Amino acid sequence: MTTEVKMPVKRKLTPKEYVKLQGTLIGRNWDKYVMLAPFFIIFTIFTVIPVAAAIVLSFTNYNMVQTPGFVGFDNYIRLLLSDTIFPKAIKNTLVFAVITGPLSYFACLMLAWFVNELGPKLRTLMTLMFYAPSISGSLYMIWSLIFSGDMYGWANGLLMSWGLIDEPILWLSDPQYNLTIIMVVQVWASLGTGFLAFVAGFQNVDTSLYEAGAVDGVSNRWQELLHITLPSMGPQLLFGAVMQIASSFAAGDICVAFAGNPSTDYSAATILTHIYDVSGRYEMGYACAISTVLFVLMIFANVGVRKVLQKYL
Repeated sequence: MTTEVKMPVKRKLTPKEYVKLQGTLIGRNWDKYVMLAPFFIIFTIFTVIPVAAAIVLSFTNYNMVQTPGFVGFDNYIRLLLSDTIFPKAIKNTLVFAVITGPLSYFACLMLAWFVNELGPKLRTLMTLMFYAPSISGSLYMIWSLIFSGDMYGWANGLLMSWGLIDEPILWLSDPQYNLTIIMVVQVWASLGTGFLAFVAGFQNVDTSLYEAGAVDGVSNRWQELLHITLPSMGPQLLFGAVMQIASSFAAGDICVAFAGNPSTDYSAATILTHIYDVSGRYEMGYACAISTVLFVLMIFANVGVRKVLQKYL
């Protein structure tokens, strides 16, 4: 005679029970919350509050001198209907994001994979070599020397010595070239934090998975990468994607350094350089409206990337 075992029926907690349960968990783990408190406080003060303040100020005519006055959606209407620079800025920003973001991401991933295959000492050296450009203060100086607009620029000197051009090209002033050159430099400069995250991710993959994969028919390095390595690096893949999105959408300083602000015919203008330009005229309410649009674009991009990488998380 068999006895039927009845499984307990799960029921939904009432709001009061849920609050009580959360209070119990917090009380049980109070030390961990204390350790998280400094980061939470700093993040709230320097990130959450400024973002919330910018969104509120985007509905005002704030100019840093007078008291902000509520203007409703006037700033956004001006942005969409009257601002002739914003369409160029948003187009260049999207071009930056679509081209440099994926290129930088996959370059970081492939370079990290290559470095991971090296010995410990050589791996450390190559990691430093690839990471150094992102923290080097001489990065802009070197690329400025390469694409200087006179005959002493390395690119001009080389092309003139080969007889390909008769006079120097104004690489960083000519709208035909400046944005492309800036994107090349952006890809090179972005081999930073995401690259280190990928190197760490490769190092932390459980090696026993490769042995199990060999038993299941994984026969080459590409199959190992696609079926074993990448699925084991979900957090690093997401972190690298978020970092590349942030750097590509927030491209501004690099454009100012190479093409100036404003650039020739606003050919290298991005949303961030437009914010710099508007802020310089103390139109802070309008600058906050532009910042809010950039913030929304970055949120949508992050959500999209998270959905793409969902199977690895």
